[in-house]
Amino acid sequence: MIRARLVGLGLGAVLLLANSSRSPSRTGFKAINHVGIATSDIERSIRFYRDLLGMELLGQVTQVDDNVLYNHIFGLQKVQAKGAMLRLGDMQLELWEFQRPRGKVTDPMQPVNDPRINHICFEVADLQKEYVRLKAAGISFHYPPQDFGGPKAVYGRDPDGNVFELIELPQKGDKGN
Repeated sequence: MIRARLVGLGLGAVLLLANSSRSPSRTGFKAINHVGIATSDIERSIRFYRDLLGMELLGQVTQVDDNVLYNHIFGLQKVQAKGAMLRLGDMQLELWEFQRPRGKVTDPMQPVNDPRINHICFEVADLQKEYVRLKAAGISFHYPPQDFGGPKAVYGRDPDGNVFELIELPQKGDKGN
């Protein structure tokens, strides 16, 4: 795995890898480019999203230390952080571990009905197979997979307690299509 040291805005350079040929909506917005997650341990989160969920590691920012661009974009002062960008299909995930200023410790089992982004969804080919594999790797889930009469889904937690969903969509000709 090649690890790129990104300069300037760092991970912003990786964003150029995204498909930018989409047509803008009536507002000029083209697509959701990525989702950002603050993590307490970036290496652990990379292992989770890359090794367990199969995302590709596009690049890492090995260290930001009081860089004015990052201070401005994050709206924080004297930022010291590490970052990483991962991709799966058209979805990109940006991870940040902040050494300074440290974020608040949150409840890793914060309910999904609290106002915030409440989950990220990954489409899978075989939900039961992935559920069993991740459960064996020690990943916690709210409940076993549920069948909604076509789509099947389950919610789990990443190492920081962020909720992710696995969904298996019915194929053409399957029940519900």
